[in-house]
Amino acid sequence: MMHRWLLFSIGIVVALIVATIGAVAMAIAVTYPRLPSLETLTDYRPKIPLRVYTADGIQIGEFGEERRAFVPIERVPLLMKQAILAAEDDRFYEHGGIDYTGVARAAIYNLMSGHAQSGASTITMQVARNFFLSSEKTFTRKFNEVLLSFKIEHSLSKDKILELYFNQIYLGQRAYGFASAAQIYYGKPLEQLTVAEMAMLAGLPKAPSSYNPVVNPSRAKLRQQYVLRRMHELRYITDAQHEAARAEPTYVRRATETFSVKAEYVAEMARQAVVDKYHDAAYTQGYKVYTTLLSSHQTNAYEAARRGVLDYDRRHGYRGPEGFIELPSTEAQLPDWIDEHLIDVKDAGNLLPAVVLSTGNNKIKVFVRGNGKVELSGKALQFAVHALNPKLPPAQQLRRGAIVRVYANEQGWQISQMPQAEVAMVSMDPQNGAIRALVGGFDFNRNHFNHVTQAWRQPGSSFKPFIYSAGIERGFTTATMINDAPLEIDPASIGGQHWEPKNFDGKFGGMMTMRDALTKSKNLVSIRILQAISPDYAQTYIGKFGFEASKHPAYLTMALGAGSVTALQMAEGYSVFANTGYRIRSYYIDRIEDSRGVVVAKTAPEVAGKTAPRTLDARNAFIMTSMMRDVTRYGTAAKTNVLNRSDLAGKTGTTNDTHDAWFAGYQPGLVAVAWLGFDQPRSLGGAETGGQAALPIWINYMGKALKGVPEYQYTVPEGVITKTVESSHGPREEYFYAEFPETNSELGLENGGAAQQSIDEDVKDLLF
Repeated sequence: MMHRWLLFSIGIVVALIVATIGAVAMAIAVTYPRLPSLETLTDYRPKIPLRVYTADGIQIGEFGEERRAFVPIERVPLLMKQAILAAEDDRFYEHGGIDYTGVARAAIYNLMSGHAQSGASTITMQVARNFFLSSEKTFTRKFNEVLLSFKIEHSLSKDKILELYFNQIYLGQRAYGFASAAQIYYGKPLEQLTVAEMAMLAGLPKAPSSYNPVVNPSRAKLRQQYVLRRMHELRYITDAQHEAARAEPTYVRRATETFSVKAEYVAEMARQAVVDKYHDAAYTQGYKVYTTLLSSHQTNAYEAARRGVLDYDRRHGYRGPEGFIELPSTEAQLPDWIDEHLIDVKDAGNLLPAVVLSTGNNKIKVFVRGNGKVELSGKALQFAVHALNPKLPPAQQLRRGAIVRVYANEQGWQISQMPQAEVAMVSMDPQNGAIRALVGGFDFNRNHFNHVTQAWRQPGSSFKPFIYSAGIERGFTTATMINDAPLEIDPASIGGQHWEPKNFDGKFGGMMTMRDALTKSKNLVSIRILQAISPDYAQTYIGKFGFEASKHPAYLTMALGAGSVTALQMAEGYSVFANTGYRIRSYYIDRIEDSRGVVVAKTAPEVAGKTAPRTLDARNAFIMTSMMRDVTRYGTAAKTNVLNRSDLAGKTGTTNDTHDAWFAGYQPGLVAVAWLGFDQPRSLGGAETGGQAALPIWINYMGKALKGVPEYQYTVPEGVITKTVESSHGPREEYFYAEFPETNSELGLENGGAAQQSIDEDVKDLLF
């Protein structure tokens, strides 16, 4: 009887096993054909973002929902592969998609711990889940995951599976794939990572948010130590490597440190251009945009522009804290509390937000986000020391809880503030229009408005060279004597308003040469020249330099730069002088490549002397350069003498009420324009001329950009004759068009010249 019952029981168990096997077989038979096609894997096309580079290959921008860089598995360093295997699946190359040893090990561990802490998900299973399935914890999803793993293993090689995993996995900070994570967390390519850094990245797939070294550095460190231990146990690294990696300090980049060259405005220009061309595909197809920027030029321009704004800001005093927060009484709470309350306060380059902890004895203690406690006193606090005065309104005082800005230099930490003024800086090659540097504002994170391309401002006296050039074309010469004397303008000639123009210094110089007038930037002389040639003629003439007539009404105020220009237009305009008369158009994209490196678009620029149209007589360009060289040697831009070069030419510009400060200048190989002002126009301050506020920016940039560049030796073009004349700097050679060799010693106008014929008696009275 007992024997019969035992047989019956065994039969039931066998039947159950057979039934289970049959059910599983039936489920497999039904489910397997319905599994998704592996075409997504066999024809893997990851979403690769748009990337923007300088001409010399330095990345300056990246745009896309997923930050990803595809790397073939054969180019992945061996230690990086081993770190991943140690962290996720050390038997990857031995199992067939399911690691039964790992399953048993995980089951025992979970049983001993009393709850599920460890899984046995292989890399193949993770690939199946990441590409085809959700993360829900159900039997059906896990069953499909297992079947897909078998299907993947049957269809793809182990290296291909690992390649898919390596490039697809999410690793936090919008990074997809380990190559992208290496750049985002460490700013390095894979091959430059240390063992410790590889282990840190390899620990991320388990839980990218929990083990993120930016967000949770302590938990990330623990996970890294586990990966290093596993690498050591598996003999992937030696004892010495293990100990060195364990001791290596943890350092990851802040989000603001993503790109070493600061060119956000150009990156955004490139993004807009590519999106206009390729629409949404721009963000996913891996296009690479190579701009015309030179990384050294861009860095120098960025630093010069920011220094110029901060120097201006310091000249006008400390305005007070940005705001205030209540601080906890417990010291241990400070770091987290401050981080939480400063979450909306962004870094601005090297200007970091900080909170005042205490004040006293002409010093303050601050907590700098990401850097801890810092004490400021003496010169470090001098700029803002007056804000310690308790008699000031509370909103202007440096007191506990005040939000301030600090920066670090070779002298240590210094107090500063966010400037209110804005800046534009652009440089370009006048021979072909390639933009070499462009800074569209003080800080892109604060203000996306591009002051180089979008800001229409009055150019002031920096526009005078174009009026003088028109005068030369109408018969004026550098030796023409013109009276710098008071003028009272008929309201009808300037649009209906009474106008008594003055020179910037309020003084009048009497009779002087046209050359001296430009050197000293005499307003009354510029107006008299424009009267002589007529505003209508000048309005048409400036089209030779790319200026729009509609932006420059044909009134006498045009002589003082009362129209509207952009900094980029000014750079293009001055390029015509620099390249001896050719109209070139600026461009900033050299080429666009697809994800395979195939060039899909390339700019074919017009080149001076070859394909660009000549719009200005070479003689005119030479004579204007000659005059503007005097501006940089003896005139309003004499500060350029610090560069110790004789081939520089340019013109300062200061608009009415000092709303705008300009300097535009060049050497035949490089044109650069600097501007400083407020977005909502208001006075920069009475002493803040173009020579004071904008010229130092230009000098700081050009001094580095032209380092090692030989001085250009100008040659007199054919059709120009020279004569010795007296000037304010003694006898000098002056230049004249050869067709007018006879010059009137008083007027300086060629006999029979166009200007001589066009000047009526009333205008002669104004000129002389």
